[in-house]
Amino acid sequence: MNKLFCSIEERLVNPLFEVFDGGDFILSSYRDIEERLTQVQIYFPDPEPPLTLDEAKSEAERRLSDALAIVGADVRIEYAIIPDEDWKLSYRRHFTTERIGERLVVRPPWEPEPSEGIVVTLDPGLAFGTGKHETTRACLEYIDSLSGEGGRFLDMGCGSGILSISAAKLGYLPVSGFDVDQEAVDASVDNAALNGVDVGYFKYGLGAKVKRELPKADLVAANILGPLLIRFADEIVPCVGKRLIISGILSEFYPEVLAAYESRGLAEVSRRTIGEWTTGLLIRK
Repeated sequence: MNKLFCSIEERLVNPLFEVFDGGDFILSSYRDIEERLTQVQIYFPDPEPPLTLDEAKSEAERRLSDALAIVGADVRIEYAIIPDEDWKLSYRRHFTTERIGERLVVRPPWEPEPSEGIVVTLDPGLAFGTGKHETTRACLEYIDSLSGEGGRFLDMGCGSGILSISAAKLGYLPVSGFDVDQEAVDASVDNAALNGVDVGYFKYGLGAKVKRELPKADLVAANILGPLLIRFADEIVPCVGKRLIISGILSEFYPEVLAAYESRGLAEVSRRTIGEWTTGLLIRK
């Protein structure tokens, strides 16, 4: 297995995932808690003829370089050959069982199931969302704290399905979600089945030329980037029945994102800042 990798600031990880146009190349990341920077990497096998390894490597490096340039990361991309077994197990070392909020416990399927809490079993594969990132954690805390009201739930940008699956296990009904990436949709479907919950997933990207009617929900979670929250506010707001969670926002840009939604009839109830990221809970006025 081949690996291209580099280290970037944690605040650039979400933006990099959003702008990375990888084609057949999949981007993943991990951060050692003792390290300041986060490593992002592309794993890819030796290509089938007539494509050569040098050609595949050059194409992967070009796509990663383009995305790094967009988010303003001036870093050096390195290359390594990884033994197959090390590659298959590498991401497991960075995903362990973790309690989030009052009741939720997120665990990978290779670890023992906890005896307490509402357990969400998750194998993220190459999709974003394990509960480790500050934005995901803040969303889950809000979803848990509001679950007493129940109602319809919509997950915009579902990734691994962690938010919508957690919502379903906490009693929201019906639950649905979408993502622009088909692999994320597939991962969400698999994880919902793993947890025995019914979630309606579909592929869709906000801002698509061909619009589809999105479900309206009592609680909507939009864990996407701040600039995208602003750009697609006119498409997001009509889906909000009562409350909206806005996340994926670097704290310095939060006031600008909030203003976009206040001007469209929503008001802030509260916000949570973890590290460099701020998540807000909004309500219809």
